[in-house]
This record gives sequence, C-alpha cells and structure tokens, in this order.
Amino acid sequence: MATVLRESDELSSRTAQPWLSLIGLGEDGAAGLCREALAALNEAEIVFGGERHIALVGSVPGELRPWPQPFRNALPQILKERGRKVCVLATSDPFHYGIGNSLSRAIPASEMRIIPQLSSFSMACTRMRWPQEECALVSLHGRTLYRIVPHLQPGARILALSWDETTPSAVAELLTARGMGSARIVVMEALGGPKERIRESRADDFALDEVVPLNLIAVEIGEARDARILPLAPGLDEDWFAHDGQITKSEIRAITLSALAPRAGELLWDVGAGSGSVAVEWCQRHLRNRAIAFEAKTERAERVRRNALELGGLSIEIAGAAPAALVGREPPDAVFIGGGLTEDGLFEAAWAALKPGGRLVANVVTIEGEARLAALHALHGGSLRRISIDRLAPVGGKHGWRPAMPVTQWRVEKP
Repeated sequence: MATVLRESDELSSRTAQPWLSLIGLGEDGAAGLCREALAALNEAEIVFGGERHIALVGSVPGELRPWPQPFRNALPQILKERGRKVCVLATSDPFHYGIGNSLSRAIPASEMRIIPQLSSFSMACTRMRWPQEECALVSLHGRTLYRIVPHLQPGARILALSWDETTPSAVAELLTARGMGSARIVVMEALGGPKERIRESRADDFALDEVVPLNLIAVEIGEARDARILPLAPGLDEDWFAHDGQITKSEIRAITLSALAPRAGELLWDVGAGSGSVAVEWCQRHLRNRAIAFEAKTERAERVRRNALELGGLSIEIAGAAPAALVGREPPDAVFIGGGLTEDGLFEAAWAALKPGGRLVANVVTIEGEARLAALHALHGGSLRRISIDRLAPVGGKHGWRPAMPVTQWRVEKP
C-alpha cells in the first residue's frame, strides 16, 4: 500500500530534525573532540555550557552562553531556542550524572543528537586497572558524603565523584572513624587533561594538599576485620541506631521488612517512626527506595535524621505527627504503622492514601491495639500473627530466657 505524506506530516518531519547537539567534553577540550562533535560545535548558532566548558573549547563561531544562576533556569533558556542550531556542552558522558537526563525528558530523541566522551569513571578504571563491573560508582557531587556508606564492604572498590577539593579528606576521615583507616585512597585530578595528576594515601594518613576541585576518588577497602561494616541482611542490631528505647527490635524488624516486601524505587510511610529503624532498613534494600518518617516528637525526629545519615545518607523525609501530617503527601507503596494505630482516623487516612496493590503492616503490643487489629482484620482481611522473642539474660549467677513483649502483626494488601 502506498504511503500518502500529508503537508502536516512533512512539516512535522522537518521540525523533528535534530536542532540540539549535546556534546561531551573532556579535560583536553576541543582537541579531544571527534570530527562530528567539532562540526556540530562550529555550526552552532548558540553554545551553552559551564564556564569551565567554555574555557576548554575556546573561541567558536556561535554565541557563547554560560549557564544561568540558578541552574534550573537553563532548561527554559535552551527550549526557547528550539529550531535554531544549538550546542550544549557537558562533562564527558552527559548521561552519567550529567545533564543528559534532564534534556531527554524535555526534548524528543529525534530532535537531539548526543556525542559523548569517555566518562571519568571509565577513565578512572583504566588508570586503576579495575574492571568497571566490579566497582561501585557513586556521586558525592551535590549529595551527602554518607552516600558512600552502603558501599563500604570488605574488598570493595569504589569510585566516587567529588563535590570539591575538600571531599577526599572528608572521605578519609569518614573511613578512619569507621575503622577503615588502612583503606587505600587514590585521588585523580583533572582526568584526561594536560594537568592530570594521580596521588594515593592510606585513609588514616591522608595528607594530600592542594587538591583541585575537579577530582575523582578511588577507594579500596581491605579485609576491615574490626571495621564498622553494615551487614547486608535486614534486622540490624539496635546498637546501630540512636534511640531512646522506642525502636522496633531487630528480630521483629527483620520480620516486618519481610512483610512489607520492599521493591526497587518504592515509597514507604513509616508512621510513628520512633528511631526510624524500619524506614532506614527499607531504604537500605535498594538505593532508589524512599521513605517518609512521621514522628511527633522533635528529639526523635532528629534521631531519625541522624540514623539515616550514619547508615547511608538515605532518602528519608521527616514529617510531623500523624494523622494530620499524612494529608497531601505522595501516595505510598507501603505503610508501616508502628505506633498510634488506635488514634482516631490514623488508619483510615493511611489506607485511603495507600496505592492499590500496596501493603500495610501494623505492629501492636497492647490489648487495645490487638482489639483494633482484630476489627480491621474482620473488615479488610489480610493475615494476623503473634511474634514472641526470648533473649538470654543473667539470672543471679546463672542465665535464663527473658521474654520480650509479644508483638501482634497484621499485614494486608489493598485491592
């Protein structure tokens, strides 16, 4: 069958031609660009980029426009020039912690061509002779230093993009404080350019000076026998958390995490968070997991924040007391109610917000709480179980089993 091309289709085809070139730039500037990238740069009417990028390419035929401040205003300025020949300069691979993701969400693929360079992670692996698939890749640029914590495992090889010249020493201090002073730290500055410099040190003997802001850190952890290493299993011992006794005990927490059944990229509401232990361990299951911790007491909310950082700089938002603080929040994929279930309206508000197919888990230790769970179970179904844990304790000069308060747990999935 013959294809009939309408005038509107022809117009759409013309306007869909790439008008924007996204070019990855290395520290060697224009000298390191391929023929296609050089042609795009020389044909561009407008060239956007950071001051460092613009300095690296030098003089070009088009108009040079440094990124505006604040940076969030950059995308509207780029889109305003749609239809003209525009070039955007980025660092190395624009889709590896770069601007590529933001541009691709706003501009159809047919309107943008991408000419990347080797990422700094790739260059670092070649310098270190490390297989990239065996390395943890982390960005500390504009992010908390504690994002590196979940990767601190025996034998780990970590590549971390720095925020600035102070990041390497800060990483060394963090490693030393966690008992990993023997870790090898390699600081790679201005990778791929004429001023490239690579230096290394033990974490507990770090004294590298005059580090340039543009640097990448390679960390190699040894056996770290006596180090503070995060276990990979759920149910961290209570000693890992700052708390005032208001904490879901480790064995109960492991069972609770299993009942919540976290999946990658999901959001948890931790209602009556206490120390935030359930929210923290939810986020530890996957780097894209997030949680909102609802806690009425200011000092406990601060402990949640501290625990989140110390155990990995995790994506936990602190909110106020439920049920009032539940209003207007992003709907969760799962809800854990560790306290306050008997308060009027709390369950109803959480249940209404929970996404279809989402899981709700509630733990109680009181008779009143059990009565509430029984009523909710009769209304919504799900499963009920009682969990009892005994721990060994001294009894005079001997030892015996001391039972903790039994926990009744209800799990239900929303239709």
